[in-house]
Amino acid sequence: MSLVLLTLVAILTYTFEIVFGLAGTILLLTALTWLYDAKTLVIYSILPQILVAVIGLARSPRTVKLPVIAGMLGFAALGGLAGLYLFYRAPLDLFQILLASMITLSGLWLVFSPGNRKLSHATGRVLDTLGGASQALFGISGPLTMTRMLAAFPDKTTARNYALAFFLATNPFRGGGYMVHGTFTAEIVEMMLISGPVIALTLWFSNQLHFRVNETRFRQVVSWVILLSGVSLFFR
Repeated sequence: MSLVLLTLVAILTYTFEIVFGLAGTILLLTALTWLYDAKTLVIYSILPQILVAVIGLARSPRTVKLPVIAGMLGFAALGGLAGLYLFYRAPLDLFQILLASMITLSGLWLVFSPGNRKLSHATGRVLDTLGGASQALFGISGPLTMTRMLAAFPDKTTARNYALAFFLATNPFRGGGYMVHGTFTAEIVEMMLISGPVIALTLWFSNQLHFRVNETRFRQVVSWVILLSGVSLFFR
């Protein structure tokens, strides 16, 4: 019964992610930490995040340019190495507070900043690095990544697709770290094998919902989700 519930919740939360480019794992954690411990859900989230990225990119216009995403991922890799190191060696309470603070500030900036929301080149690289570290530490990088993408790209599909490309590259990176440390348990593998095919089939069709959301509504939803997800992390 717990696997059925996990699959249903993951379908809903990662459908939201494939439409808006973020928040699947945050919503999954919010909904299911009473049933599974948070660390198990973070490790499990590799599978649906990769499915979202692969399906979203495969069923969308080709908007991602390799030199641009490669530059972002170079800095994300540096953050990811630091994040994996801290994942196994440092208490996470302080980092959760720092993550919540950064995401909340990003949300406040997106929601309340007027007009053109451009970032400096240096700030963009800082967000790339923090996104990689956050992905390795918490399985969550969407709020930071989408803050960066919304400021860098003018249309919703390009912003979302760069975010998905970012997730597609960073999730196998943390997955490799988990494999080296023997972090995948039999329970997590079972969760992935049972829920994965159903989630993949649903995401294949739900990706089309992204193209039905108008540009203004897309940016409003993403901005408010980033703000609310940052605030919610303070209470988790």
